[in-house]
Amino acid sequence: MSDNVLLGKLEGVFIRFKEVSQLITDPDVMGDMKRYVKLSKEYKELELVDSAAKEYRSALDTIAESKEILATESDEELREMAKMELEELEDKLPEMEQNIKLLLVPADPEDSKNAILEIRAGAGGDEASIFAGDLYRMYTKFCESRGWRVTMSSCSEGTSGGYKEVVLNVTGANVYGVLKYESGVHRVQRVPQTETQGRVHTSAASVAVLPEAEEFDIDVKESDIRKDTYCSSGPGGQSVNTTYSAIRLTHIPTGIVVTCQDQKSQLKNLAKAMIELRSRIYAMEHQKYLDEISSKRKTMVSTGDRSAKIRTYNYPQGRVTDHRINLTMYNLSAIIDGDIQEIIDKLQVEENAERLKESGL
Repeated sequence: MSDNVLLGKLEGVFIRFKEVSQLITDPDVMGDMKRYVKLSKEYKELELVDSAAKEYRSALDTIAESKEILATESDEELREMAKMELEELEDKLPEMEQNIKLLLVPADPEDSKNAILEIRAGAGGDEASIFAGDLYRMYTKFCESRGWRVTMSSCSEGTSGGYKEVVLNVTGANVYGVLKYESGVHRVQRVPQTETQGRVHTSAASVAVLPEAEEFDIDVKESDIRKDTYCSSGPGGQSVNTTYSAIRLTHIPTGIVVTCQDQKSQLKNLAKAMIELRSRIYAMEHQKYLDEISSKRKTMVSTGDRSAKIRTYNYPQGRVTDHRINLTMYNLSAIIDGDIQEIIDKLQVEENAERLKESGL
């Protein structure tokens, strides 16, 4: 793509940025919360493009000035400075253009949201629950390294350790945009603690990552929800087992059921359960969006498909393989300890290439 074509596209963005800047200060818009939230989000996205565009234009102007000096100036010192500046900026230009192209491609509108992370033990009995517990620790450590806050919404512990199922709320910057790549089936190949013959077994756990729905994203009628209270189980002292603080919400039209027994207060559990219920209803709509995109792309990285086998953790070989991009790494102990950023970076690069190809940029 030539400089002129890219600048032409950026001109349209600049016009829209000015328009949105004015709209978010309009009292009528500020009075319509749903519209204001949507425009504020668009403003933040356009601001990034505008900032990158200013840097790009400045680089193009400096390149033109440097070329002018080299063509007309006889002073050797000036020519040398212009030559150095020209080489430096011409090296940077392709990276700047790539960055702008990615910013111009519409991102998943849910990327900036918080997320609900659900881990369920699959085939493999007790060993699958132990592996689900390992994944829980892996994600908790990864989220902590990103400065995100993780709270447990509900869990069902395994008989020999780990979890049959655990649901977490993750809050922070761009949580869903990063964690969405983890949705799918994770397999483990290792000798279980219960194995006496030393044979390697294969077990699995499924991970589902849902964008947390904001209040303005979806309208859930109170009349459509059945609320049940019951005594919490698990650690937390006597009050946990004697007060009806745990909440179960059933959304009658969809049949979705969520529970929360994390807090001692029924009101706090209700608030957390409502966020999860809203997000699960919203996720059904979001899945249609993902399905629509995946039908257009051949190598969709983040389909949200919970049944797709995405990664294998092989303990005897110390190997982790991500099947979506044929990536094999031999640092299993670091990865299971939460160091998954490199895998996610490579998945993002692959998806960005898909998005650029699809957009024609």
